[in-house]
Parts: sequence; structure tokens; C-alpha cells
Amino acid sequence: MARPVVAIVGRPNVGKSTIFNRIIGDRLAIVEDKPGITRDRIYGAAEWNGKAFSIIDTGGIELDDEEPILKSIRMQAELAIEEADVIVFMCDAKAGVIGSDEEVAGMLYRSGKPVIVAVNKVDNIGRMDNIYEFYNLGFGDPIGVSGSHGTGVGDLLDAIAENLPELPDDEYEDDVIRVALIGRPNVGKSSLVNAILGEERVIVSDIAGTTRDAIDTPFEKDGQKFVLIDTAGMRKRGKVYETTEKYSVMRAMKAIERADVVLVLINGEEGIIEQDKHIAGYAYEAGKASVFVVNKWDVVEKDDKTMHQFEQKIRDHFLFMTYAPVVFLSAKTKQRLHKLLPVVQHVADQHTKRVQTHLLNDVVSDAIAINPPPTDKGRRLRINYVTQVSVKPPTIVVFVNDPELMHFSYERYLENKIRAAFDFEGTPIRLFTRRKSDEG
Repeated sequence: MARPVVAIVGRPNVGKSTIFNRIIGDRLAIVEDKPGITRDRIYGAAEWNGKAFSIIDTGGIELDDEEPILKSIRMQAELAIEEADVIVFMCDAKAGVIGSDEEVAGMLYRSGKPVIVAVNKVDNIGRMDNIYEFYNLGFGDPIGVSGSHGTGVGDLLDAIAENLPELPDDEYEDDVIRVALIGRPNVGKSSLVNAILGEERVIVSDIAGTTRDAIDTPFEKDGQKFVLIDTAGMRKRGKVYETTEKYSVMRAMKAIERADVVLVLINGEEGIIEQDKHIAGYAYEAGKASVFVVNKWDVVEKDDKTMHQFEQKIRDHFLFMTYAPVVFLSAKTKQRLHKLLPVVQHVADQHTKRVQTHLLNDVVSDAIAINPPPTDKGRRLRINYVTQVSVKPPTIVVFVNDPELMHFSYERYLENKIRAAFDFEGTPIRLFTRRKSDEG
């Protein structure tokens, strides 16, 4: 089931990123007083009181420096209004309520979405009185928090959990492969959807504006049912999404959550840019099967080495997703389009593959015999046995004498050996190291 989305909105320097880091329990967003520093990372996953949700720090979504700050804040608020299920409106206890706060409050109030006012920088008891002014924003009890000290964050999370909607279960059967198309603007997501459906001509139905606010198109090919989840639906939202590539993130995250297979589209004409890596990273972190799709291949000047060279660039840039196959095609001319769905079905199969415990242990035993675990301060890692505990993605637990002796390089070695033996093309593998219970 997809997770609800919580967006943190507010003007610059009110501490959105600090609170974001507190909530996700990690320092994923870089907190530093430099313009645009948060653009590098704005998405995280969190859970509170048994309720899981995705959280977006809109501080990472900013316009060019020449754009007026108020316009930037309003556009961030507009994004949150359209895409989030719950909005955390971050304000500053030291500054009090200022004009831009009131402007955004008006927009949020008209949206009808649940809004929680969090007043940051309540770093001491003397500042608690400062929060009363924020009742004037019209959203009920403001919550005083301190990003630097962590006080009040539990109260904020209680309020978030209380306002999270119950999302409906996915409406599709288990045998349906859900395919999300993600990528920066103008890579051809809509064109690829149209090309796939235009060639197959077996559309079952066209459901627009579902509860997850995506454009879902179910269809069938050679007896296999698919659903295309098109994140390009944002094109109808107006110019707000044309101003910066980061506005695609929240919509893409919703699609990724619901998908089995994620198609990461890359513009073959323009090549790879940094934003492509960020977008692909979300699919990796969500544990989804993935395929790189290089679109617009018809307009690329090429010889017999071009495709190999481009694939090598992908491997160099996306070191964290070396398992993902690459498909070159043209949505416009339908060149090589027929290669895509068989690859999608293959990686979906790998994503749900289960390997019997005795086969896994045979492979790991052979791997240990070839390359024994290194010693650490005179102690050697001993692997007792391994077993697969879940799928989507395949998740394997390695029981050892001491998890601290498992070096990441040896863990990667074992993963590579497991991949070589059982394929797992297109899907991440999660390896967890646990202490064998009878070892204490």
C-alpha cells in the first residue's frame, strides 16, 4: 500500500531541513546556511505510532536566485497543496508572523488540506510565549519545536500521525505488473506511454485521477496484465512545474511507491545530468525493480560503438544500480520499442523470485571457500547460514557470529556471488547481517 505524503512548507531559513532530519532520524538533508544546499536531498521515509509516511522537505525546491522569494514560497506551497496529504507549515518563533507567512497561510487555508503549524526555534522556555501569535494563522494549536534541540518533535509527529489519511488498498490484482515512468521533464514519459499503448492496442480501461492522483492505464500483452503509472500527468498543472525539475519529485515518489517496476527515462539526445541520478536514487531506495530507458535514440548520431559507450556512461554514473538493464528506444518512431515489455516482465519476475535456503547456502559456502572472510583484530567473521525472508525486493538474512565483523566490501562480494548464481537482474537485493541466536 502506498504511503501518505507529508510536505514541510515555509519561507527560507525557518529550519525546515533541520526538522526534516529529526523526523526521518538521519542527516539526509545537509543543514548549512548556503543558498540551495538542500536541493540535493528532499525526500525521506518515516514511521510514527505504527503509521508510515513519506516526507518532503520543500526547502529543496527553490527557484533561481533572481526569482522573488515570496513567489518561490508561494510556488512551494502550491506544490504541497496539490501533492501532499498533510502539510507542516514551518514558522519562526524568533521572527514572529510576517507577511509571507500570512500569504502562504491564506493559500493553505483555502486548500482544505490538513495543516499543522510548527513554530521552530523555541529553544528555551522564554520563547514558548512567542508561539501564541501563530494562532492568528487560523490552523488551531501551533506546536512549538526546536530543530536544534529536538524538543517538541514528538508532539509534531503525534499531530502528523493523527492527520494521516487511510489510503485505500491497491485496486489491482497480484498478477498485474505495475510500471511507473519517472524522469526529469521532457524525457518523453507521455510519448512512451502513448507509444506502448498505441502499438499494443489492447487498453482495458483508462482511469484518470485515481485516489493516488496519478494517471493509470491498465492493458494486457501476451497474457500478462500491466498498469502504466504515468508521472507525466503533472503537465496539466500549469507553469509551476515548468520552472524547475525538482517539482517532479513528489509526483514521482507517489508513483514509485505503487510500482513493481520503475522505468528511469533518460534523454538520449541530451545525455545524463545530475538530476537523473537523484530521480533514479528514489527508485533504488524504495527497493523497486528498475530499467533504464534511453529515449530519443532515433535522433542520436551513432556508430557501432555508440550504444556500448552510452551504456558504460550509465554504469559509471549510476554505480548504485549496476543491476538495472538498459533499453535504448525511440517513443516517437517506435524503434526498438518491442524490446521493452519483455525486459519489464523479466525484472518483475526477478523482483519476486524466491531462492531455496539450501541453494543459497551452497552458493555462499562456495564463495567463502574461494575468498574467506578477512580477520579484524584477530577475529574472523563466521557465516553460519543464510536464508531469504521476503521478496519485492529479495531480502536475505546472513546469520553470523558477530555482525560487526561483516565489512561492507565482503557483503558486496557475497551479493555479487548471489547475483551471479541466481540472476536477480533489475532488482536490488537487501542483505541484512544478524547474530545467530545461540551465539549470544
